[in-house]
Amino acid sequence: MKATHKVAFSVMHYYVYILWSASLSKTYTGFTTDLSARALAHNVGVKGWTIRGRPWMLIHREAFTNKIEALKREKYFKTGAGRDYIKQCILPKI
Repeated sequence: MKATHKVAFSVMHYYVYILWSASLSKTYTGFTTDLSARALAHNVGVKGWTIRGRPWMLIHREAFTNKIEALKREKYFKTGAGRDYIKQCILPKI
């Protein structure tokens, strides 16, 4: 009798996300592997820059299977060109 083994593979996802604070009229760009937990931490955490702008609304997210590509995208969003892209292409949708 032939033995069969099933192996489950899990693909790690990396997320680049953009939050919006209506009270500050500002965006916050970040990187995480757990988007739900990170968004919650921004809204209920006890320290950090985002404590001032609550509530934060998730307005954009991008998923990657490659950590380096995700970090490059986060870095892009934090450049002048990236901030312009957010203002022109993402913010008008909210």
